[in-house]
Amino acid sequence: MFQSKRINKMECSPIRKLAEFEAIAKKKGVEVIHLNIGQPDVATPVSMLDAVRKFDGTVLKYADSRGLPSTVDTFIKYYSKIGIDFEARDMVVTNGGSEALLFAFIATCDIGDEIIVPAPYYSNYNSFADIANVKFNPVLSTLEEDYKLPSAADLEKAITDKTKAILFSNPCNPTGAVYTHEELMEVLNLAKKHDLYVISDEVYREYVYDGLKPMSIYDLNYETDRIILIDSLSKRYSACGARVGIIASKNRELMDNVLKLGQSRLSIPTLEQVMASSILEVPEEYIVETQKLYERRRNAVIDALSKVEGVKCSNPRGAFYIMVRLPVKDSDHFAKWILSDFDYEGKTVMVAPAAKFYGIEDYGLNEVRLSYCLDEAVLVNAVNILEKALIEYKKIYE
Repeated sequence: MFQSKRINKMECSPIRKLAEFEAIAKKKGVEVIHLNIGQPDVATPVSMLDAVRKFDGTVLKYADSRGLPSTVDTFIKYYSKIGIDFEARDMVVTNGGSEALLFAFIATCDIGDEIIVPAPYYSNYNSFADIANVKFNPVLSTLEEDYKLPSAADLEKAITDKTKAILFSNPCNPTGAVYTHEELMEVLNLAKKHDLYVISDEVYREYVYDGLKPMSIYDLNYETDRIILIDSLSKRYSACGARVGIIASKNRELMDNVLKLGQSRLSIPTLEQVMASSILEVPEEYIVETQKLYERRRNAVIDALSKVEGVKCSNPRGAFYIMVRLPVKDSDHFAKWILSDFDYEGKTVMVAPAAKFYGIEDYGLNEVRLSYCLDEAVLVNAVNILEKALIEYKKIYE
């Protein structure tokens, strides 16, 4: 039967595409340590789970397309606490940050328009761009420069008459880079010069290290009509399965149009919004302690990787990912092999090959993204397994 060119063009997520190789490992009784995906092992706050348990409605009704009033009000209060003044009309609650990004692309771009994005970037951005029929123009950042945000001059070279927005995540998934006020101001000035939107994905906002303070692009007090904020509960509260995100902007005309997209899918699930409405009950210590935990895990994984011959990595200062350059030619092949043909003491490791995080031909072919949101001992053991695998792999293929 006929299938669309659109769906055939769309690529599998590099984060999940190795599932069939994982199945091979598990069928052989091998335990797979998942460093390929950002699924924290941190407990979801009890108060959030209790909010769902205590739900006493007799009918599970549609929510408002913008979001349950209680959920919207909760988000308004949350942002107020961090110095951002939103009103209900400024936001739409979404099916995770993923839908928020898709809405942003559709609302700002016509078919064939372009978005500039520093590379490497969150690989699933590609899928949202494919659905929206939008083209990415990646601008390279490098491990050698700790993946700092490309200069305004380099970003400007990528602007065409079809460019409509500049997109980035801060802290960055997958590099862990944290962009400075000065870097972000350059982007905003460039966007103003060329009349572009700036889409700021701030899902990992609170998780920054080395004494850095959490920040939002709204902290710059810049002209706000061109700023679009993307956010999510998934990582902040270890609630990935809740699928609650938000798209927000003080550009009222834009958000009125985004609401049309929200109305087209009616609403997002009600119970998840009940959970989201309780986030202000989460003790502040939860975020503080989780931030400290991830920093320790970051330190542990960097220390372990530094001892592996031929491996290079940067020092991520936020989120919980690290880009790692391996002493192999094809990290995609290695990632499959380590699942299907290798184990050490009954265990192996699942990683995310990095090429699709770049979107630039011939880049990232020998790199992987690792997530360090697991226990420190597990992470150190995983790196040890990775080291053993590299030694064996090089004997066979290199």
